[in-house]
Amino acid sequence: MPTPPDVSVVIPTLHRPDMAVRAVRSALGQTYEALEVIVVVDGPDPATSSALSEITDPRLRVIVLPSRGKAPNARNQGALAAQGRWTALLDDDDEWLPAKVEAQLKLAATATKPSPVIATRMISRSPRADNVMPRRLPAPGEPLSEYFTVRRGLFYGDGFIQTSTIMAPTSLMRRVPFTVGLRRQQELDWTLRAVRENDVELLYADEPLVVWHQDEDRDRISLENPWEEQLAWLRANRVLFTPRAYAAFTMSVLSSMAAPTRSGKVFRELLSEARTHGRPGTIDYVTFLQIWTLPPTMRARLRDLIVGRRSAAGAPAPEAVADHADAR
Repeated sequence: MPTPPDVSVVIPTLHRPDMAVRAVRSALGQTYEALEVIVVVDGPDPATSSALSEITDPRLRVIVLPSRGKAPNARNQGALAAQGRWTALLDDDDEWLPAKVEAQLKLAATATKPSPVIATRMISRSPRADNVMPRRLPAPGEPLSEYFTVRRGLFYGDGFIQTSTIMAPTSLMRRVPFTVGLRRQQELDWTLRAVRENDVELLYADEPLVVWHQDEDRDRISLENPWEEQLAWLRANRVLFTPRAYAAFTMSVLSSMAAPTRSGKVFRELLSEARTHGRPGTIDYVTFLQIWTLPPTMRARLRDLIVGRRSAAGAPAPEAVADHADAR
């Protein structure tokens, strides 16, 4: 490249060449052109390497890792290789709308702290519907752990952040790397750790600038339910949460993962965890009970009914994927 880019786009991928190409083209098609795209192939993958070699744009770089380390490690490796002042993340199964980077850079110019994390709203696209997430943006002074976890409705949350919406200074990405080995809540974990830094604030672009493809017939890491692993992560990172947020996460997100066990012992363990180390609200108890008592299919039907009624009334629809446990 003749001059260093302002923005480095990092795309981790493996064995999904068509999706990787779509993601790359959406990044290279940005209205802001002073960027590079770094695709980190998470282990040998000749099909993906071959498909990417067909893209002749000199702003594309491909790094093939010698062995698989999963997405958090691939993002970290991409940030280490980045040449831009900013690093923007893009998952291989998502795509950006053309003005995404330009809008984020404009918003970054309004930051009051030197290392802002810039996120955007996104379109959650499923075979059933398109919905805009998050439903609302953080209120002034609202603890971010509560924004991301505390519900206002029984079947969905309001706050949300997803990897493909995140842009941050490259120096911050290196200072606060993604947690390697964490299968769920990767962006929540990273964001809550990043905003604890004194020079960091989180800003959201109001418009949806990312398309999150929720293909319902495709396997996703976000559909796995490693509740014991998540409980260990939560306990180790209690400092990231207010007591209110700790209880909400335990009784909604974590319980959504654990409820398929139908175990009374697990039910009691999570209830005790929330009450001992958190501060549950009324809606947390009601959410907890409906997660454990209603079959997932019934909950999905009720959720869809709520979405349909809100849409018919002209109100913004809740997320197509309502539980954060289902959405990561």
